[in-house]
Amino acid sequence: MLSNACKYAIRSILFLAMYVEEDEKIGVKKIAEALETPQPFLAKLLQQLAKNKLVSSHKGPTGGFFLDEHNLENSIWDIVKCIDGTVKFDQCFMGLPSCGDENPCPVHFTVAPFKKKIYADFKDKTIKEFVAEIKQKGRFISLKDFEAIKAIRTDV
Repeated sequence: MLSNACKYAIRSILFLAMYVEEDEKIGVKKIAEALETPQPFLAKLLQQLAKNKLVSSHKGPTGGFFLDEHNLENSIWDIVKCIDGTVKFDQCFMGLPSCGDENPCPVHFTVAPFKKKIYADFKDKTIKEFVAEIKQKGRFISLKDFEAIKAIRTDV
């Protein structure tokens, strides 16, 4: 449902929210390495996110990306709108030109509640709330996180 660009953008913002304090800055190279994403592609995405005030940045040798309190109040939906737009959430799951409650496709009533739930969660939760949930429930935004936890558990 989401493009790779959008997934990378969401993961990079969650990474910044989890690991970088407001008074710190981190370069795109380190973000790309941590998330195992293509650096040039991620650099363009982060520039687009900064232009749309979804991340903050400073240029120069001590520059980089970070999230301020305002950025943390944005939602995943804000990222989706910036990178992918909202058309995918309005389109028919089966690709039919007109589909809705009045003229449903064969899977409309199965998919519609799922889409509404994603929309609500993406729109109503702030980045700060997503990060709190990630930390509380031990979820991962990178396979490196999973491998590090796995290595710690096997060493014990």
